[in-house]
Amino acid sequence: MREYIKNYRKLLTFLANYKGVFFGASFLMLMSAIFGGLSLGMVVPLADKVLTDKKIILPHRFPEFIENFIDKINSTPPYTLLKIVSVWIVVLFFLKGLLMFFQNYLMNELGLRVVRDIRQKLFEKIQSLSLDFFEKQKSGELAGRIISDTGLVQHALSYGLADLVYQGFQVIVFGFVVFFINWKLALFSMVIFPLVIGPVIRIARKIKKFTIKSQENIGGINNIIFENISSQRVIKGFNLEDLEIKKFKDTNYNVYKFQRKMVKRTLITSPLTEFLGATMAMILFFIGGKEVIEGKLSFGVFGLFLGSLLSMIRPLKKLSQVHSINQKAFGACERIYQILEQPSTIKDKPSCISIKEFKDEIIFEDVYFKYKEGDWVLRGINLKVKKGEKIAIVAQSGEGKTTLVNLIPRFYDPQKGRILIDGKDLRDICLKSLRDLIGIVTQEPILFNTTVKENISYGKKEASFTQIKQACKMAFAEEFIRNLPQGYETIIGERGFKLSGGEKQRLCIARALLKNPQILILDEATSQLDSESERIVQQALEKLMENRTVFVIAHRLSTIKNVDRIIVLQNGKIVEEGTHQYLIANSRLYKYLYQLQYS
Repeated sequence: MREYIKNYRKLLTFLANYKGVFFGASFLMLMSAIFGGLSLGMVVPLADKVLTDKKIILPHRFPEFIENFIDKINSTPPYTLLKIVSVWIVVLFFLKGLLMFFQNYLMNELGLRVVRDIRQKLFEKIQSLSLDFFEKQKSGELAGRIISDTGLVQHALSYGLADLVYQGFQVIVFGFVVFFINWKLALFSMVIFPLVIGPVIRIARKIKKFTIKSQENIGGINNIIFENISSQRVIKGFNLEDLEIKKFKDTNYNVYKFQRKMVKRTLITSPLTEFLGATMAMILFFIGGKEVIEGKLSFGVFGLFLGSLLSMIRPLKKLSQVHSINQKAFGACERIYQILEQPSTIKDKPSCISIKEFKDEIIFEDVYFKYKEGDWVLRGINLKVKKGEKIAIVAQSGEGKTTLVNLIPRFYDPQKGRILIDGKDLRDICLKSLRDLIGIVTQEPILFNTTVKENISYGKKEASFTQIKQACKMAFAEEFIRNLPQGYETIIGERGFKLSGGEKQRLCIARALLKNPQILILDEATSQLDSESERIVQQALEKLMENRTVFVIAHRLSTIKNVDRIIVLQNGKIVEEGTHQYLIANSRLYKYLYQLQYS
């Protein structure tokens, strides 16, 4: 029970900004429940009085104003009473219906607002997390938390919470009626109540476990779908459609299996509650019926007692369903908070400083780095790069080339040592100002499913169309853009699906040119291109590299002959450095790598 309350409090924290809406809806629900109780309280005893003209007999002494009211009813002619009751019943049900509409509208509005806020918070949190987080997470699972998990929370707050409050009020109102009429019978019914609610709680615990497992499997399905759609060329090229279908089928079946178990346990709670409740009511019917036969209680009052008791079954049934809904939401809430409470390893210090330009040099001082699991990737890196210098980093695969350049924009922080820009530790510089100085062109072109113009201006939204065209001209991209169906307004498809590899890379270069960074990182920017595309892209890169400090990771060593200095890594250390000509003449490893590539 303590854990349930803890989980529910966590769920209700999402309502913090909308307390007014919630309390307004709760007040309407209370009034609606009271009107429901009044409707039943008028219909049953008064119907008995009107139709049989028998006096209403109370089971025990009540306050004087109630007994005076009952005496007045008993002395009123049946036909007059019929007209009064008919009008008031209509008025009460109209008011109840009106209240129901507004309370449901407010609770649905509450759920929609909350799920909007949660999705926004999740998305913003994901943007703030460091790259090491994304190494452990699958994109489909993250999408599932933003879409599916928030949907479960919305259902729990729009419908589950509404039912919890409204049905709870109904139980209180009808419970008050039964205790008011005959507290002994009411007390007896409360003794039986745990027999009704016990099995429901046990079933609900199972539902929470199945919900968490089911949502994890749905995340797996999302991930398979995303990977499949983005890898269609490879799948079709290797005739792997059947393998992909089987992979999806297995995961899809696991989702079905857990959801089936969840549905069975959810559905059983309703008939089980109804059966146990009806059994309890029949026991009370037998006991109360004896008092009616013995003349201790009028049939109308007993009918009100029994009607109120039976009216509690539906709210109790609904509350058992709320319990199931909440257990699903608790599982989803847990997964949502795993993201919201995830710490970011790369973040600004409260006292960070902003820098507007790179003036002098970048220094690596005895830098060591490793990923969370594994050995050191970089060991004791000492490197000084002057402003305007062009540095190439060469090594065999897996030796830490990309890791080294990823430390410059602080995608990661070194575990030992430090990196300085103009004498300032990167960890003391505000991330935004640091990354504003840096432009990156990666091995895989990163483009978005929007227009050519919007892709190029992605890092500089305020750029004019003239500036965009100039950047494209310098990137040798203007000619192929003109040949696109709508030119700069052409939507290029997801990840630039409609473009060739060389065209995509030239758009990325145009984007970097438009940003006009002072420090440029080229991470194997031509490695996936054919010879003709590489020639054009290399020309564009040379334009991009002009008057900038550049770090180049090159797949083809012929493209770095003209850089100022080449750094050669082995086992995470700098083992050789110099110009291309110097290293060919004097080095062992660089000369071996160069000859290996062109032998």
